[in-house]
Amino acid sequence: MKVTVVGAGNVGATVANVLAHKDIVDEIVLLDLKGDMARGKALDSWQQAPIDYYSSQLSGTDNYKDTAKSDIVVITAGIPRRPGMSRDDLISTNAKIVTSVTASILKKSRNPIIIIVSNPLDVMTYAAHVSSKLDRTRVFGMAGILDTARYRAFLATEIGVSPKDIQALLMGGHGDTMVPLPRYTTVAGIPVTELVEKDKLKAIVERTKKGGGELVKLMGTSAWYAPGAAAAQMVEAIVKNENRIFPCCVNLKGEYGLKDVYLGVPVTLNRKGVGKILEVNLNKREQKLLHNSAAHVKAVMKTFDKMNKK
Repeated sequence: MKVTVVGAGNVGATVANVLAHKDIVDEIVLLDLKGDMARGKALDSWQQAPIDYYSSQLSGTDNYKDTAKSDIVVITAGIPRRPGMSRDDLISTNAKIVTSVTASILKKSRNPIIIIVSNPLDVMTYAAHVSSKLDRTRVFGMAGILDTARYRAFLATEIGVSPKDIQALLMGGHGDTMVPLPRYTTVAGIPVTELVEKDKLKAIVERTKKGGGELVKLMGTSAWYAPGAAAAQMVEAIVKNENRIFPCCVNLKGEYGLKDVYLGVPVTLNRKGVGKILEVNLNKREQKLLHNSAAHVKAVMKTFDKMNKK
């Protein structure tokens, strides 16, 4: 099993390193225009292998020929978000990068599974899907896993429990219009509404929506540990054929009453990519929030379409 990670910045290098520690693939290729940086980070991770006991071979490159016959490709390439920038501000530059990367990958690998991490996530997934012409089950985005992890981490701090015991579902776009669902959030099987007061829960939901921006303000750039680990977890579910349920950004074709929009919804991940798109029951308020989120994503998709026609 061969996995290529495109982009050797903080996120891409973290994906490669976390994945190597899982020791579940034969080869990991880290590709970047800055070839020496990719080679250096891959070599550093490989030298870590005797210490942390893993055997996945890592290499770095700036040549797409080294990505040939990749089974899974994780695209993290693009400029990071900086203070004062929204994810939507990134579309012009990152759409060109993601489209170019996707085309270059497909020249060397036939029918790979492509996981998008680049922002703005929902529209970059759209760009990659359009560029690749692959089935929607093989091109999808990492967003909901990260957003849900932030939500669960905040809840764990508030309640004073291990985040391992918190299960949650979050849907919608990756950004301020995401839709956390407290009704589907439990702590060791206990509804979260029995453990957290309504006003505090609302504050946690709002903090989750702005979780990426909070980190940008603190660090001056986007997060990388949690996003990288989230993408690696998706790769693990695919490689192990686990059928794990994760919220991922996929092309909807009527699910939840939505069509031709790329949005985060619960899916199963297995060796074929997206196995099933699960439709959970939403109340009227939740449906409205999801459709509002979809409208926001569609507006940015239209921006991409206009750019593509120029």
